[in-house]
Amino acid sequence: MRQEVFMAGMGGQGVLLAGQLLAQAALEAGLELSWFPLYSPEVRGGRATCTLVIADGEVGSPVVGQPGSVILMDGIAVDNHLHRVRPGGLAVINSSLTGGEVSRNDIDIVVIPATNAAMELGSERATNMVLLGAYVRASGVVEAQAVEEALYRVLPERHYDYIPTNVAALQRGAQLAEGQLV
Repeated sequence: MRQEVFMAGMGGQGVLLAGQLLAQAALEAGLELSWFPLYSPEVRGGRATCTLVIADGEVGSPVVGQPGSVILMDGIAVDNHLHRVRPGGLAVINSSLTGGEVSRNDIDIVVIPATNAAMELGSERATNMVLLGAYVRASGVVEAQAVEEALYRVLPERHYDYIPTNVAALQRGAQLAEGQLV
């Protein structure tokens, strides 16, 4: 098993946190991985990406030209990165911020209103968790429970109050993806 996932969005959307949670869940499942974050120097509003390679064997490089999966958190990310997904891959897209129709005939696309769903849960900042929950459900790369448990290892203790909302967002994302899976 080998899965590559590329995540992209604006700084402040939680791209790197989503990547850290997925990485922690994969490590705890006994998988090998590389996690490669990249962000612009702005505090908020710059671009942020991260690439994960998750495998049951050695991972040689975190650099991926054509990832098997992408999580795209806004319209700029879709415009800049949807074309990179290799044929047969998966794209999880936040339709709340894309502003238009998204299509490719050669990949699976899960389009969910992640920001709207997060706001319904009481925190727009949980958008990344909605998208991560959808990705985990659609890809099956790790168990959803492992991602939920990773929150306790990745988040500092002072943010534990946010864990119930994050868990609800992960579960909501999985529910939204469920309706789109064939």
